[in-house]
Amino acid sequence: MAVCLGVFSTFQPRGTVSFGSSSSSSSFVRLAPANLRGLRSATISAAAKPATEIKKREPRGIMKPRRVSPEMQAFIGGAPEIPRTQALKEIWAHIKKHDLQDPADKKVIICDEKLKKIFGGKDRVGFLEIAGLITPHFL
Repeated sequence: MAVCLGVFSTFQPRGTVSFGSSSSSSSFVRLAPANLRGLRSATISAAAKPATEIKKREPRGIMKPRRVSPEMQAFIGGAPEIPRTQALKEIWAHIKKHDLQDPADKKVIICDEKLKKIFGGKDRVGFLEIAGLITPHFL
């Protein structure tokens, strides 16, 4: 009885394997076809270059530091420039530290006096609104 296993991996050894007695020729199973090519060796990529050759890119987009309004400066601690991503981290750290999320609906932020200055005087803000409300503070 012949058994066909098929090729599932190129890591299987080539040749035949015997199941049972060696007197029957139908008990041999071929593990990989004879014309299957071997694995190619990996090429050197840019990640393998020494650290002196890799140039660090300047931050772009929301990662680029921008000038901020006086209200935002007061909130983040006086820095004249900050990336949007860092400003959002600071806002969320303040929200978590002072437990300002609505217990009934965690998507709603209950603004304290510091947040009201940034969010245009609103008492409650949805968490999806935060990114839009800080946009005017980046000059």
